[in-house]
Amino acid sequence: MPFTGSGGDPNSNAELSTLLAQAKKAGLPKEIIERSIAKGKGVSMSGLPLETVTLEAMLPPSISAIIECQTDNKNRTLLDLRLLIKNAGGTITPTSHLFEKRGRITYDTEGENEVEEEQVMESVLEAGGLDMDVEEDQKSMTVYTEPSQTASVAQNLAGSLGVKLRNYEIVWVARPESRVEVHNLSDENHPRLEDIIGKSE
Repeated sequence: MPFTGSGGDPNSNAELSTLLAQAKKAGLPKEIIERSIAKGKGVSMSGLPLETVTLEAMLPPSISAIIECQTDNKNRTLLDLRLLIKNAGGTITPTSHLFEKRGRITYDTEGENEVEEEQVMESVLEAGGLDMDVEEDQKSMTVYTEPSQTASVAQNLAGSLGVKLRNYEIVWVARPESRVEVHNLSDENHPRLEDIIGKSE
């Protein structure tokens, strides 16, 4: 989760201090941590201002996608992404009508009492959430909300439910009516999709 608060000094910014502690605990490299802090402040590692670039595409095998990233060189990034998609057998085409923007909040529930979905869902709705998913192993829970309410819902639910907040972010989520199950996804297609995702990070 990139830092989006104000102030780059962890001694005077509680949110940044918490995120740094979580990142170090997870073993993230120093370079990634520093890049995330810079990105949250709206600048690149070189100090240049960042712009958001969004590209809609269809990836193999017929997977609709929205690629959104920040860059200090918009034209270069667009060219690089278009080339990656083309080389992977994908096409640039409108797909945003298949998605909606949502805040996604993840909580650790391992070690807590068994999550009663109906009871928790009531708390989620009261806090401003829209939907939720609980993993089968009961170790984590994901809540979806309006983008503008993500931070407040994340903190409120962590307190009211007594669960540990893992992270929160704004993402594109496929609309329910556009979701389909993918069967027989061949090994031939895995490297293509992974290549696009890995090289676009």
